[in-house]
Amino acid sequence: MKHSSLFLFLCVIVLFNAQSQNQSQLTIDQVMKGEDFVGYLPTRIEWKDDSERIYFSWNPDNDTIRSTYGVDLGSKKIEKLTFDELKLKSNSGHYSSDFKWKVYEKGGDLFLKNLDNYTVKRITNTLSWESNPQFSGDQKFIVFYKDNNIFAWSIKNGTTRQLTDFKKGNDKKEPELSEQDQWLENDQLAHFDILKKRKNESDAGEYRRDQTKFDRPESIYFGSRRLRIGGISPDLNYVVYHLYTSPNDKKTIVPNFVTQNGYTTDLHSRSKVGSPQANSETWIYNLKSGKYYQIKTDEIEGIFDKPFYLKEYAEDAQNYKEVFDAPRKVSISSPVFSDDGKAVVNITSADYKDRWIMLLDLSDGKLKLIDRQHDDAWIGGPGVGWFSRPEIGWIDNSNIWFQSEKTGYSHLYKANVNTGEIIALTKGEFEILDVSISRNKKTFYITSNRVSPHEHHFYHLPVKGGEMVKITSRKGGHEVTLSPDEKQLAIRYSYTNKPWELYLMPNKPGAKMVQLTKSTTEDFEAYDWMDSEIIHFTARDGVKVPATLYKPAAHKKNGAAVIFVHGAGYTQNVHYWWPSYYREYMFHNFLADNGYTVLAIDYRASEGYGRDWRTAIYRHMGGKDLEDQLDGAKYLIEKQNIDKDRLGIYGGSYGGFMTLMAMFKAPDTFKSGAALRSVTDWAHYNHGYTANILNTPVEDPVAYKRSSPIYFADGLKGELLMLHGMVDRNVQFQDVVRLSQRLIELKKENWDLAVFPMEDHGFIEASSWSDEYRRIYNLFENTLNR
Repeated sequence: MKHSSLFLFLCVIVLFNAQSQNQSQLTIDQVMKGEDFVGYLPTRIEWKDDSERIYFSWNPDNDTIRSTYGVDLGSKKIEKLTFDELKLKSNSGHYSSDFKWKVYEKGGDLFLKNLDNYTVKRITNTLSWESNPQFSGDQKFIVFYKDNNIFAWSIKNGTTRQLTDFKKGNDKKEPELSEQDQWLENDQLAHFDILKKRKNESDAGEYRRDQTKFDRPESIYFGSRRLRIGGISPDLNYVVYHLYTSPNDKKTIVPNFVTQNGYTTDLHSRSKVGSPQANSETWIYNLKSGKYYQIKTDEIEGIFDKPFYLKEYAEDAQNYKEVFDAPRKVSISSPVFSDDGKAVVNITSADYKDRWIMLLDLSDGKLKLIDRQHDDAWIGGPGVGWFSRPEIGWIDNSNIWFQSEKTGYSHLYKANVNTGEIIALTKGEFEILDVSISRNKKTFYITSNRVSPHEHHFYHLPVKGGEMVKITSRKGGHEVTLSPDEKQLAIRYSYTNKPWELYLMPNKPGAKMVQLTKSTTEDFEAYDWMDSEIIHFTARDGVKVPATLYKPAAHKKNGAAVIFVHGAGYTQNVHYWWPSYYREYMFHNFLADNGYTVLAIDYRASEGYGRDWRTAIYRHMGGKDLEDQLDGAKYLIEKQNIDKDRLGIYGGSYGGFMTLMAMFKAPDTFKSGAALRSVTDWAHYNHGYTANILNTPVEDPVAYKRSSPIYFADGLKGELLMLHGMVDRNVQFQDVVRLSQRLIELKKENWDLAVFPMEDHGFIEASSWSDEYRRIYNLFENTLNR
């Protein structure tokens, strides 16, 4: 009996050792090399002005840094640009109304290119930085910015005229004398003839100088505020500018311990959510009259409305006022001008609950409402706001296009600025991700996830409305750059297990897509990368949640599983294109080779699924998004035959936050978790991200207390590994230090902290990546694979 027990024990030890050994062709060190292992994929796609060559950033020779390459459309030959060619290559710029000329900035100087013969004329050659060149409405001038002022260069005679004279500080004119001082001066002049004579001479000289000086723009002093020029009307009569008053806020400091000079350096960073924000004002300067006046927003529809959540904190709910006594603060975008000088602006409330598109009367600064979008949570979505810039464009001098989430998905709309009529050009349970309009203003070029949230395709849509015509056809992701003549598409295409490459395709539906680059390394191609499966599981509220499933071969399956939580909250990781989390994708292949089942979830708040999905975490991060992780765990147990006691979870940034919430609030679900660069207390994160979702700690403390892991640390049962860069200026090292102290005071012993002295939020060095993921793998091996 004793011998049988000993034999069984030895068999278990042998089996455990066999399982602990890497069964994958891959190694962690390999996949964490990043581009050195995968290959340097083409990025920053541009077209040459003649539409016969494509430029892109590439590094096929694994050089020290990337270089710019060009591919000729005829020969398909790819060559690295020389330094002389780089100097001559034009940047993106502004086209004349007939598309025969292009003006652009390069190295702080301005250039004008003739698009008939592609000759270039240099407009400026100065040590000052000239920028934002554009053609005036009559096409006679190149208008540009320099030193916070606007200048106009005459195409005909080459002269330059300064149009504005914005100056920091205060007006330098002599202050008015007090009544007492004026009496003394008058008395002096009355008694002393020499003083009177000298004053007369001075006044006469000043008068003559005034009569002979050239006309100059009036000086406008903006004090200690920051100035940003918003734009100038096509007729050069009106300038819109923004003035910002810096807040009296306290900035955080991040110590940098490992430096070249050997001294610890303090890196100044951001303020915390709820700290005072910059105040902004938008003004109009009438160049003809010399008058300037502020755009007033206190009559905008809904400008006095209180956010709905404040009612929860009202002491007297029955007599609660749903409006403020003063208008809410807003931010006004730079105007978008029509050819005939009309202007529209996008206005966003400082509490993120409202977005107005308004017609701006430049002559008096009055506003006319075109469209209002309100959201009790926060305004966002592709082409609308938050992680996306609001997009507006003119179709003609009466109609604009814009995007709105009013149906729950970001769609394209047309509005007549004269009549106020709004027409939906697209509709359905999908999103319009990117929009541009053709040169002849007859066709919209659109990128959309209409086929599926997991695919991105390129479409044509008639401006007058109609059916979206799908141009690309391969399953996967397409990032399209249109040629200047609009006949060809340069496409960055990828699939789940096929990294991004550059392709060429005619701008026609169903045309053949020809691959131009081959970027992946031999080592990368030697492995058979998994075409991971996209599945849906049912959450507790009945919603179908998408996820990517990595399944090990049946003979390798060890009964353990790991859930990966993507970062950023609002991003997408379940799709059919090469992931931005590509190291994690490769690590999941490695885990599957070693017997683990992996599930990566696009939980509530992820990008690509519309407004309701995005805002499901409003006022409660770690609510429905955490439930999605727990329901994913249930799916693994019930549908993938995973041992309920052998579940792990990990993720970085928002994924790290979610890992902490899972380990603290659902301690019986996960045996272990690895939290990378994680937010531990949302009151210590930045304003722009956090205040959208949780409002501010002072105004909405309930939201912060139920959303921050540090309040739930006493729930920890499983093994927790935390990993953080010490010079993280996004989610700062202070976050994990504060949580560590909390765990110490709670007398928790089943946690560990790994620090990376030279890493910011996004790790750079392969050695750091490898160390981080070896620790994560060892955690799972020691806690799950037993």
